[in-house]
Amino acid sequence: MRQMWEWFCDSLGKSWFLWTLFFVNLLGTIYGFYWYKNQLADTHPAFFRIFVPDSPTGSGLFTLVLLTYILGRHIPVLEALAGITNFKYGVWAVAVILAGWSLGNEVGATDLMLLFSHAGMAVESLLYTRFYKLSWLPVGIAALWTLNNDFLDYVMDIHPWLPDELVPYTGIVGLFTVLLSLISISLIWYLNVKANQFKV
Repeated sequence: MRQMWEWFCDSLGKSWFLWTLFFVNLLGTIYGFYWYKNQLADTHPAFFRIFVPDSPTGSGLFTLVLLTYILGRHIPVLEALAGITNFKYGVWAVAVILAGWSLGNEVGATDLMLLFSHAGMAVESLLYTRFYKLSWLPVGIAALWTLNNDFLDYVMDIHPWLPDELVPYTGIVGLFTVLLSLISISLIWYLNVKANQFKV
């Protein structure tokens, strides 16, 4: 088991693995933006639309990070934005889906697909923390973006549409989202610092 884990961790930086993950994330991102098509069309004024598709934006940023690794480059601001938002919205979607189910929302094949794909988003962000080249500035920029997005989502009411069962609890979802942002920022930063302590 240990050898398999070591092989897997070593594969994270291999070209074939990066390309595979790149295309998986790219397809998921395209589907994610398609998923938001109705909410995007319903969002006014139009300049708010950039803040609407939270999950596909996170996965899209991570897709770009994978491309930079394939090209042998690092863009710290992009890595911070991708690592934090991809993890945050992966966890957020899983939590919302499970909360909807617990309140009686019907479970379908699409829900299961979304559950596993978003869990994958969170996991991949954590797996690649040792590759990120972060410092206070890029993490600070990513933190401002993430918390500003929360403000717009729950003050300007452009958050992702919730299952009907969760609509009465929108305020609680908003508080959870802000807390999750703070956890995501802290966790990605901590894991990156911890991983780099062992680098020569």
